[in-house]
Amino acid sequence: MNAPAINELPVVVIGAGPVGLAAAAHLVDQGIEPLVLEAGRTPGAAVREWSHVRLFSPWGEVVDPAAEKLLAPTGWTRPDPATYPSGGDWADLYLQPLADILGGRVRLGATVTGVSRAGRDRIVDADREQQPFVVHIAHADGHEERVFARAVIDASGTWATPSPAGGSGLPALGEKTAADRITYRVPDLKDPAVRARYAGKRIAVIGSGASAFTALAYLADLARSDDGVGTKGVWILRRGISGSTFGGGEADQLPARGALGLAAKAAVDEGHADAVTGFRTDAIERDTDGRVVLVGEDGRRPDAVDEVIVLTGFRPDLSFLDELRLGLDERLQAPVELAPLIDPNQHSCGTVYPHGHRELSHPEAGFYLVGMKSYGRAPTFLAMTGYEQVRSVAAAIAGDLDSADRVELTLPETGVCGGAGLFDASDVQEADGGGCCAPAPQLVQLGAPAPAGVAEETSTGGCCGS
Repeated sequence: MNAPAINELPVVVIGAGPVGLAAAAHLVDQGIEPLVLEAGRTPGAAVREWSHVRLFSPWGEVVDPAAEKLLAPTGWTRPDPATYPSGGDWADLYLQPLADILGGRVRLGATVTGVSRAGRDRIVDADREQQPFVVHIAHADGHEERVFARAVIDASGTWATPSPAGGSGLPALGEKTAADRITYRVPDLKDPAVRARYAGKRIAVIGSGASAFTALAYLADLARSDDGVGTKGVWILRRGISGSTFGGGEADQLPARGALGLAAKAAVDEGHADAVTGFRTDAIERDTDGRVVLVGEDGRRPDAVDEVIVLTGFRPDLSFLDELRLGLDERLQAPVELAPLIDPNQHSCGTVYPHGHRELSHPEAGFYLVGMKSYGRAPTFLAMTGYEQVRSVAAAIAGDLDSADRVELTLPETGVCGGAGLFDASDVQEADGGGCCAPAPQLVQLGAPAPAGVAEETSTGGCCGS
């Protein structure tokens, strides 16, 4: 296949989540035909798996401008920009209508199993960039297919590959055999069967981010209810507790995210959850009653629990990209030019600088990681970041480098200092973040009365789950 034919090929977008569908909308806006391949049976399939969780970004920040432009002729109107959708709202009221407008450009039940250059494995240099991409697909009905593309945008997210409980990044010994007592998702406690699983039980929550806050707040609500008496959380933290542990609180420019941290703090202060700090899980065992015992690297063995909720983050699935030449940071598994901008080891307030096609590119010209997957293992991704990413990438593919390089992004400051929970000590000196951080760290007095002003019903969840 020669070069002129390549320009007539579609751009393959992997994933029909918020960022993947936004990429398709921007490509259409550029006059380029997209082909969106979604492994799930519905658009936003991953988002629907956390449909019960409320985003901490309002509607005004989770609708892509190009997508809204595409939807406008249908009479679609964005919900109140100041209100907060749940994952289910986001999928039903925005992602599904957007996929419907894109029509046959979106293929469901299509799992990408490999991406390469036509006739070129990763070793071959000769005429490499003159060859189209070849994408192998496994369909839900069992048949296989390959399609050719002028470029590939991987927006498949990280939802399908949660990180394990083990403190080393590997599954703890016994983690797989204890799978019947472990979940890697925030449970939907409005589901009667799920609620019965956790009600009145002792539950370990492993993690220190927004998902862990959400789980702690949900379990505290369950403990306060008539059918949840006796529910007790055990919060497992790999570091200590300081003033920044619960996020920015009222200083967070995303108020719902700040309220979420305050709700988690209230769960601890009210005694609905006990904190076990400086604990890195090494093994998961069963006691004589079949309950789960977490064993730390230091030999500690907290009292047994009935269930474990592991919320230690996500990581990208790179297995189907093995024949491409990727430039990935050795720590984050994010594009090498992007990694320094998002590295939680260094960014005291989670500041993300504007970035676009240049930071997202790889040695394999024409291939881009976008959305959650572009962040690799880094947390705190926001939908508006992904929307600006794909706007820039679509412009670059169209050859409009002036527009592609004109990256503009203004994000709410996180109010979270000291990175994303990567420090072990509770008294880490936090950088001067220009006013975005919470007050200087102070040790939290566990068991103290809940602070005034904590919202009774908090908005929870991240902005992109697919």
